[in-house]
Amino acid sequence: MSGIKNVLLVVNPISGALDKANLIQQIKLEVEKIDARLYIFQTTKEGDLLNLEKRIQELKPCRILIAGGDGTIKLTAEALKGEDIPVGIIPAGSANGLASNLNLPINIEEQIHIALGNTFQKIDIILINDEYCLHMADFGINAELIGKYAGSTIRGKLGYVLHSIPTLFESEYPFQFEIKANNQTFKKEGILLAIANANSYGTGAHVNPKGKIDDGFFEVLIFKHFDIIKILKTLGNEVEYDPEFMETISTKEAKISCATPVAFQIDGEYLGKKELIHAEILPNKLTIAVPKKIY
Repeated sequence: MSGIKNVLLVVNPISGALDKANLIQQIKLEVEKIDARLYIFQTTKEGDLLNLEKRIQELKPCRILIAGGDGTIKLTAEALKGEDIPVGIIPAGSANGLASNLNLPINIEEQIHIALGNTFQKIDIILINDEYCLHMADFGINAELIGKYAGSTIRGKLGYVLHSIPTLFESEYPFQFEIKANNQTFKKEGILLAIANANSYGTGAHVNPKGKIDDGFFEVLIFKHFDIIKILKTLGNEVEYDPEFMETISTKEAKISCATPVAFQIDGEYLGKKELIHAEILPNKLTIAVPKKIY
């Protein structure tokens, strides 16, 4: 932790169910212990990217801590504009997929120590239609669920659960996709198409056994039909998939089109319905403070 003089804390005040006021106090105490000064930026959904870019340029922080979910991490990565300032993650979102893939502990005090520590990993970012994706993006029923959750007053995983069953009944799946990758064209039908930089969702579902966030590749995952047994099995640590249930395409770049507009999300942020996206890998783009042993 030596050498850190100033720390910028980026907080999403409405993400998840964690009391942010108490969390900020905990972080402040730990930052004071290393004789550094803490600055706080709270997201508001209005002009966050430009305002955070400006704050980073003003402060030139030695470290940026992020208290939020995947969307808040995405915002911070975009605001960095390629500057190599290490970031530390305190998982405080509704579903913390990137943090889960980094094997961050549950204990908040341990999370803060890691976030202020000196063990780092450079991770890849997927650029999708000029937007960063650090963890997972997808077309289909999960994006529809996220869209409904975004308008809900119930936060946390309970909000997701309460919207899950209505979404399954109301969705117009299966969807038709065309994927151009690795000099090939694939025509596929499915309930969900994911663009995965990591191996699991924040809910704990392990959907991409091949996924590594620092290997210079991402995976396109096509889930062909709704199978509750196979979906429940994704909650295990090791999953082998039947190609009749899911197909995987590993690539550095892909162009994906839909026969009709389909709900789309990136890192937990609903972006409306899309018909066409372009995705490419940006290797070693973000430096993150991590536990000493990741794998």
